[in-house]
Amino acid sequence: IWGGFSVSNPTLTRFFCIHFLLPFVIMAITIMHLFFLHLTGSNNPLGINSNMKKISFNPFFSIKDLMGFMFLFITLFFIISFYPYILGDKDNFILANPLVTPEHIQPEWYFLFAYAILRSIPSKLGGVIALLMSIIILFFMPMLNMSKMKSNQFYPISKIMFWLLISTIILLTWIGMRPVEEPFILVGQILSLIYFSIYLMNPMMQKFYDNMIY
Repeated sequence: IWGGFSVSNPTLTRFFCIHFLLPFVIMAITIMHLFFLHLTGSNNPLGINSNMKKISFNPFFSIKDLMGFMFLFITLFFIISFYPYILGDKDNFILANPLVTPEHIQPEWYFLFAYAILRSIPSKLGGVIALLMSIIILFFMPMLNMSKMKSNQFYPISKIMFWLLISTIILLTWIGMRPVEEPFILVGQILSLIYFSIYLMNPMMQKFYDNMIY
């Protein structure tokens, strides 16, 4: 991956190519998602067959998705037009020097929660595994969801755990911006434990409620 014995121009070129091609991959996956959504329809909160009560994708869903897209586009356009550096880090303006590492290096804001989990583990290998699992676990969520009803409105504990997860991710993002020192290290370790515990406990709580109802 480095293209040599250290991070150099080949490394930067390869990562630049990945960042250039990745949006096209995401766009292709989005088109596939819309195609299958249009073909089979979406699910419903009860998780039952609703073929008799379906509504057409266009104009109902297409207009709704278009409104959401326009809202996000206008927000992003406003940020890049008037506040282009508000989400950046001042260290990004330092000229790259392979011999000098910045004192407090950090990724972009949308990866800070994973970075906080990475540095919460004392072992380098364990930190890398925890970093990967914090993102890969999102792909296993559909497999872990074995509930009979497809909405959290029927699972009160799941709703609480959902907002706990959102709060944990926000706090981990904040911890990722802090220096690697106490008490931020301890807080990051506690939040990392809560982050993974939610994914493991939520299916069990849903199963518990299913057994009570059915």
